[in-house]
Amino acid sequence: MATATPVATGNQASSGHLRRDVGFWGLTFMSLGSIIGSGWLLGALGAAQVAGPASLLSWILAGAMLAVLALAHAELGATYPVAAGTARFPRFAFGRLAGFVAGWASWLQAVTITPIEVEASLQYLNNIEWVKSHLHLLSERGTLSANGLIGATVLMLLFTVINIVGVKLLAESNAAMVVWKTAIPVVTVVVLLTLTFHGGNFTAGGGFAPYGAHGVFAALPAGVVFALQGFEQAIQMGGEARNPQRDISRAVIFAMLVGTAIYILLEIAFIGSLDPRNLVTGWAHPVKAGDFGPYATLALGAGAGWLAYLLYIDAFLSPAGAGLVYVGTSSRVSYALGRERALPAALGRLNSRGVPLRTILLAFVVGELAFLPFPSWQSLVGLVTSATAIMYAFAPVSLAALRRRDPERHRPYRLPGAVVTAPLGFVAANLVIYWGGFEATWKLVVAIVLGFVIYQATAARTPRVDRSRTDWRSAVWIGPWLAGLTVIGFVGRYGHGARLYLPEWVDLAVVVAFSLAIFFFAVNVAMAGGRVKAAVEAETGGATDQREFEPA
Repeated sequence: MATATPVATGNQASSGHLRRDVGFWGLTFMSLGSIIGSGWLLGALGAAQVAGPASLLSWILAGAMLAVLALAHAELGATYPVAAGTARFPRFAFGRLAGFVAGWASWLQAVTITPIEVEASLQYLNNIEWVKSHLHLLSERGTLSANGLIGATVLMLLFTVINIVGVKLLAESNAAMVVWKTAIPVVTVVVLLTLTFHGGNFTAGGGFAPYGAHGVFAALPAGVVFALQGFEQAIQMGGEARNPQRDISRAVIFAMLVGTAIYILLEIAFIGSLDPRNLVTGWAHPVKAGDFGPYATLALGAGAGWLAYLLYIDAFLSPAGAGLVYVGTSSRVSYALGRERALPAALGRLNSRGVPLRTILLAFVVGELAFLPFPSWQSLVGLVTSATAIMYAFAPVSLAALRRRDPERHRPYRLPGAVVTAPLGFVAANLVIYWGGFEATWKLVVAIVLGFVIYQATAARTPRVDRSRTDWRSAVWIGPWLAGLTVIGFVGRYGHGARLYLPEWVDLAVVVAFSLAIFFFAVNVAMAGGRVKAAVEAETGGATDQREFEPA
C-alpha cells in the first residue's frame, strides 16, 4: 500500500497527496447535502404508500438504526482520518480483500446515486408544461429521451468540472447549495402545518397502521433509508479535512441529527396536509398521478403558490446537489482502491492539483452508461439502499475489531456502549438488507462477485514485488455472511422473490441471530494487532496524535 503523510497542505499536490482544505462546515455540508437530495421530495410519498400514517414509525426507526451506524463511523473517521474511510476501515481490521469488498460496495452505491439524482432532477423539470411540450426530456416509457440524455450529460459534465477543479471548490459549491436545500424543506413544513393540517388523516385509509408492522419495515428500503443515507460523506473526505480528528465526528453527528429531524417533520406535514378525500380508499394514491411532486401539489392546495414555485426550483437543485457530492465520493473510493492495488494502480494517482482526475472521469463515464436503463427514481432505490447497508455494515464490525486489535490508538470520539451498540449496528444494517428483498440482495452479490474477478485480474497484472497479502483468513466471514443473507431473503417475507417460508417475526429473529453469529466470528478472525498497526501506519505515515493531522 502506498504511503501517505498525514499532513497535506496547499503545496503538497505535486508530491501526490490529497489537499487538506475542508473545515468543519465543509464536512458537515458534505454529509447534509447528501442526506437532503431527491429523497426529501419523494421519500414521504413512497413511505406513506407502503406504510400509511405508520410511515412516521419508519422514519423514527430508520433514524435510530442509522444513528448507531453514524456514531460508529464517527469514531472510526476521527480515529483513522483517511480518504474513502468506508473502504479503509475494513482494510485496517480485516486486510486487503475485506477492504476491497467494502470499497467495491461503497463505489457501487456512490457511482450509481449520481445518475439517479440527475435523472430525478430531469424528471421534475419535465413536469413543467413548457419543458414537457418543447424539450421532451422523457420518453413515453419514462426513460430519458435524446434531449434528456443531452441534459443529463450537461449536468454530469458540470459536476465533473467542479470536482476536477478541486475539493475546495466542491466544498464551497456544495455549501451554498446546502443552505438552500435545508431552508426549503423547513419553510415547507412551517407553511403546510400552518395553512392546512388535517389531524384525522393519521387514522384515515384503514387506521394508523393499515399495513401492519410489515408496512413499517417495508417502507425502509422503499425510500426512507435512501433518503437518510449520506452521513458518511464527511468520512469519505477525511483525507482532505483540515482538522479531521476534531471535525469529522462532529460533522457526521450534526448532519445526521438535522437530516433526521427534517425528514420526520416533512412526513408529519405531508400526511397532515393531504386531501382527506384522497384517502377514503386507502394510501395507494394520496396525491394525483403525474403531479409535480407531492409538496408542490400540497402547497398549491393550501393557496401558497409562491412556495410551489420555490419547490419547482428545488426539485431540480436538491437532487443535482446530491449528485455533485456523489461524484466526489465515488472518485475518492476508486482512488483509494487504486492506491491499494485492488483496482488498477492508475486510479490511485493524483494530478498536479492533488485531484484524482482518472477516478473523477471514471465516475462520469459510468454515470453516462447508467442513464440508459434507469426508467425512474424508484427503479434503483431499493438496490442502492441494500448496497449502502452492506457498506455501512462493515463499520461496526471493523470498530469492534480495531478496538480489540489497536486499543492504544487515540480516539477523539468513542461510540457509547460499543460492546452493545456495535453489534446492534451490524444487526441494523443486515435488517435493512433483508427488508430490501431477495432480488436486490442476489443482484448485489453478483455485482460483488464481478468485482472480485476484477480484483483478481488486477492482482495478476501487478508485479509480485508490489503485491500485498490478500488476507484470506481475516476475510473468511464475508462469503458466509453475504450468502446467508441471500438465502434468508429467499425464504423470507420481503421483496418480489421471497418465498414466505419464514413466519412473520420469526424471520426477524433469524436475521438477528445470524447477524450476531457473523459479527462475533468476524471480530475473532480479524488481523493480529501488529499487522493492524502496520496497515494504519502505512496509510497515515505513523500519525497518532491530533497535532500531526493539523495543517502546517
